[in-house]
Amino acid sequence: MFLYLSKLLPLFFYPLGLASISLVVALFTLWKRPRVAAIAVSLSLIVLLFCSNAWVAKYLVRSLEWQNIPPVQLPTAEAIVVLGGATKSAFPPRPSVDLSEQGDRVIYAAQLYRQKKAPIIILSGGRIDWRGSGSPESADMVDILTSIGIPAEALIQEPDSLNTYQNAVNVKKILDAQGIRRILLVTSALHMPRSLKIFQRQGIDAIPAATDFLVSEGELQELGSTPKAAILNLLPDTDNLHQFTSALKEYIGSFVYRLRGWL
Repeated sequence: MFLYLSKLLPLFFYPLGLASISLVVALFTLWKRPRVAAIAVSLSLIVLLFCSNAWVAKYLVRSLEWQNIPPVQLPTAEAIVVLGGATKSAFPPRPSVDLSEQGDRVIYAAQLYRQKKAPIIILSGGRIDWRGSGSPESADMVDILTSIGIPAEALIQEPDSLNTYQNAVNVKKILDAQGIRRILLVTSALHMPRSLKIFQRQGIDAIPAATDFLVSEGELQELGSTPKAAILNLLPDTDNLHQFTSALKEYIGSFVYRLRGWL
């Protein structure tokens, strides 16, 4: 039940959900309370315009992503741990497992393995039934990694986790069984602050190895590079709305996890 509510309830705080609720209120109050309807419509417009402009979205994303910028040379560890959320199952018309936007996690893990940063890769992630069927994400990541030449004997699956807290708890069991003390934690830069705290709370010596950065120095410089660019970046854009929502999701997730004592 907690898993379901944790995915459902925050929707009412995300920009699109909040705007939709306001518009529904406007619809039901339009005839009898036009002033309330006008306020609700105005709120929807303000929320969407504010959250979908590049200035707000990119700086909010940066506030999370740039907390764990990888050093030029990552240290070695005993294992590389990759968190799920990076694949789409091989259902028709897909010819095989696809990588999602977060698929950089899998590719980066392969690169670290080939750089001999760690001798094994632990792949952590199940699949929520009501958010798409198919094999666990850990199995999908194995398919991708073996297809690009990573030996199967270097891969360990953890297929039961359905959220970041479960990732940490279940991976900790594997680490204890293997006698592993130090890991490289691979996940998206936006997801890293929350993930790192959760793993460290489990007593895991985790070194952040962030990837999948949505905001770069160049993109921030381009925001106001010219007066025209500064104005255009104020206009609503669906990509900006998605980035804002993703960052807000992480902040809400950290708040909820802290309330539960997981951070």
